[in-house]
Amino acid sequence: MGLLTGLLTLPLAPVRGVVWLGEQLEAEARRQWSDPAAVRRQLAEVQTAYEEGRLDAQERDALQDELVSRLLPQADRNGA
Repeated sequence: MGLLTGLLTLPLAPVRGVVWLGEQLEAEARRQWSDPAAVRRQLAEVQTAYEEGRLDAQERDALQDELVSRLLPQADRNGA
């Protein structure tokens, strides 16, 4: 980037910073969303809630299906 281009685009620097920050937050959210350890922990919490009577079998099955589906795209990316 040349000096003239840098000076002309200087007013856009805050916007570029906000866009970069948004991209970083999105990447971290995606990483946490599909983290196998977090999903396993949530599956255990669903099972505990079912055993304590806070969920019925239909709710448990729906939650488990949703959590497992979060793991499947990651397995596809890893070549499994």
